[in-house]
Amino acid sequence: MSAFVDAQSGGFSINLVHRDSEGSPFYNPKETPARLVGYAGRRSIGRVHRFSRSISNPSDPDAQLTANNGEYLVNISLGTPPFPIVAIADTGSDIIWTQCKPCTDCYKQDAPLFDPKSSSSYRTVSCSSNACNSLQSEGSSCSSDGSVCEYQVSYGDQSHTQGDVAAETLTLESKTGNPVALPKTVIGCGHDNAGTFSPKGSGIVGLGGGPASLVSQLGSSIGGKFSYCMVPYAAAKPTSTMNFGTNAVVSGNGVLSTPLISDPSQPTFYFLQLEAVSVGSKKIAFQGSSIGGSGNIIIDSGTTLTLVPTDFFSQLSDAVETQDAVETQVTGGTKTSDPEGFFSLCYVPDSSLKLPPVTAHFKGADVVLTSDNIFIQVNDKVVCLAFYANDQLSIYGNVAQQNFLIGYDLPKQTLSFKPTDCTNT
Repeated sequence: MSAFVDAQSGGFSINLVHRDSEGSPFYNPKETPARLVGYAGRRSIGRVHRFSRSISNPSDPDAQLTANNGEYLVNISLGTPPFPIVAIADTGSDIIWTQCKPCTDCYKQDAPLFDPKSSSSYRTVSCSSNACNSLQSEGSSCSSDGSVCEYQVSYGDQSHTQGDVAAETLTLESKTGNPVALPKTVIGCGHDNAGTFSPKGSGIVGLGGGPASLVSQLGSSIGGKFSYCMVPYAAAKPTSTMNFGTNAVVSGNGVLSTPLISDPSQPTFYFLQLEAVSVGSKKIAFQGSSIGGSGNIIIDSGTTLTLVPTDFFSQLSDAVETQDAVETQVTGGTKTSDPEGFFSLCYVPDSSLKLPPVTAHFKGADVVLTSDNIFIQVNDKVVCLAFYANDQLSIYGNVAQQNFLIGYDLPKQTLSFKPTDCTNT
C-alpha cells in the first residue's frame, strides 16, 4: 500500500507554522515580543499597499506579488524524489514558485536551491498550454526560441523573479504523516530573482482565488473547499491547521456563514461584506472600501492586523475606551503607550481585566469576538488594539480570525465561522 495520500480521495490536512515561532526559518530568539508584533504590524501595512495597488490597476504586473509576504509557512516538497522547501502560504497571491538551479542571478538563500535536472517528474510547459495561459496575470511569455512558457513578476521595491513555467509534482506533508502528492502542479521555477527577498525564505504557495493558485489547481478534487484554524499568537502550541476537501467542511453548532463575494477583475482576493461592528450596545456602521462589487473588506490569513478606514478606527477606539458607559469600556487595565510606538491604543491589564463585548456584523453572520481577536499582546505587560487605521483598503486580518475555524466553500460562495479551540485541531 502506498505511503502517499491521493488528493482525489476526498480530504487532507496540513500544518501551518507562524513565521515568528520556533520551527520557522525566520525565528529569531533574540527579538522581543513587542518588536515581533511591531514587525508584523508593519508587514500588514506593506501588504495593504500591494493589495491596493493591484486592485486599482489589475493589469500592472508590479502589483501582483510581494517578497516575503504572509505570516504562515507550510512544508512542501517539489519533484521526484521529493526536495523539501519551506514556503510562505499566501491567500493574497496565486502563483507557486521557488528559486531554481541554474541561477543566472539569484538572491542569497540559506536553504539549497531546487534543481529541476534532479527531478524525473519536472516538465517545462509550452506557450500554447492552458498552464501558460493561467499565468497571464503573472506576466507569462515565450522564451526566445518560442518553446518554453516563461513568467516574470516585478515588485514596487525593484525586486523581481522570472523563470520557466513548469509542471511538477508538489508534495504536502499531511497531519497524518502520509505525504499528499499532487502531480503536474503548475509552478514557477525562478532562474533570475533579486531584490529584497529574505535568505530565510525559499518559496511561496499561492492560495488565492486565481487560476494558478494551489486551491484552484486542486479544483474538483477538494470540491472547492478549504479551511484553516489559527492558534493565538501567545498559545503554547504555535502550529495551526489548514484543511482541504472533506476535511474542510465546517458544520455543527455555532456555525455562522456569510456570502463570499467574487470580483472577476480581482480573482485573487476573497471579499466579504462587513455591515457594522458593535462595541457593547454601540453599533458602528462600516463603509469600508469600494472594492469587490458589493464586498467592502478582504479576508486574508497573511495580514496580521484588521485594517479599517481612519474615521471608523477613531469611532471604534473611542467606543472601546469610552468612560461614559461601563459596558463599553476596558476595565481592570491602565492605558499606556506601545513600547515600539506603532499601536495607538494599549493597556497594562491586571488580573480583573474586562474587555467590552465586540461583534463583527457580516452580512448574515454576527461574529462575536474574544479578547484574543480584539487585542494583541506585545509583551508580558502590554496589550494593544489589533486594528489599524488605513484609508487605502480594508482587510480582516488573522488576529481577528484566531480560534475560529474559517471555511471557504467556493462553489457555494460562502465563508463560515465556527468558534473553535484551534490548539486542539
